Amino acid sequence: MGLHHGAPLALSVLVLLCVHGGREAEAAGGGFVRAQGTRFVINGSPYYANGFNAYWLMTMAADPAQRGKVTSALSQAAARGLSVARTWAFSDGGSNALQYAPGSYNENTFKGLDFVLSEARKNGIKVILSLVNNYDTFGGKKQYVEWARGRGQAVGSEDDFFTNSVVKGFYKNHVKTVLTRLNTVTGVAYKNDPTILAWELMNEPRCQSDLSGRTSQSWITEMAAPVKAIDGNHMLEAGLEGFCGASSSRAASVNPAGRQGGIDFIAKHHIYESARRGGPTVGGLFWQLMAGGMDSYGDGYQVIFAEAPASTTGVITSESRKLKMLGKAFARAERAKRDASGKGTGGN
Repeated sequence: MGLHHGAPLALSVLVLLCVHGGREAEAAGGGFVRAQGTRFVINGSPYYANGFNAYWLMTMAADPAQRGKVTSALSQAAARGLSVARTWAFSDGGSNALQYAPGSYNENTFKGLDFVLSEARKNGIKVILSLVNNYDTFGGKKQYVEWARGRGQAVGSEDDFFTNSVVKGFYKNHVKTVLTRLNTVTGVAYKNDPTILAWELMNEPRCQSDLSGRTSQSWITEMAAPVKAIDGNHMLEAGLEGFCGASSSRAASVNPAGRQGGIDFIAKHHIYESARRGGPTVGGLFWQLMAGGMDSYGDGYQVIFAEAPASTTGVITSESRKLKMLGKAFARAERAKRDASGKGTGGN
């Protein structure tokens, strides 16, 4: 799912599963996607996420001269029926970072993310925004721990990210800063923008010092609370892959984040197993979409529509159409069910 590793297209699909129905869809939901039972809905109709990962969008858009690549990738994706992009809302420390010190932000980079959301909106694409990285690429939890160490905290390892109060304070401040950001292009606060499908607490959270998952689960529960307190419009997911640690398979059959309060859906890498059981799959994303002229960003598994073989683009386009047709069929079935229910109770 994340930048840390890649896999062939067929194996890198991220399946999204709805885990509870805590929030009902509203007739006038303003275009926000919500969890209802075991499905996603938008304005009362079924919604299926069909998209891609593109971690690089904000970084590329931070340079106005490179924004054409963002526009190109999003427009080409939309033309092939893709409707969701998952990308980073973080870049911690280093040159041109979004957050170059705790609570200090590079406005040009933030404007890059503003541009990404604006272009996604124009192309009818919704966005999942991840808030921090598990890995040290783009800073991640390692950078947060180093910031705390620089302020005199006795932190020993990267896993202190999940337990140190100062580090957790840095993260909560980042959450607040991003969620309350006023987009300089659209004038809409992120927390009020229906272009955003959901927030992701972390890209592939792992606590290697506690493979039981208790530490990471406690962190997920704690961090879900401020997200929900600030933003009642958007769904939230943890970012877990479906297991507790790199060497632990004990929890692989069930993503434990689904049991945590405040989590609306989960990501699961057991794609075919879930499909065979008829599980509550509500969509999927492939790794990863790029534009041309981005060789330094590639990992060998990227899809560039202008350069990809016809077989690849054909599969993506065909499956997008099928998913769209499936969504329409479910919507018709839901309308018929409501109409029948209305007649049965004397309604019009």
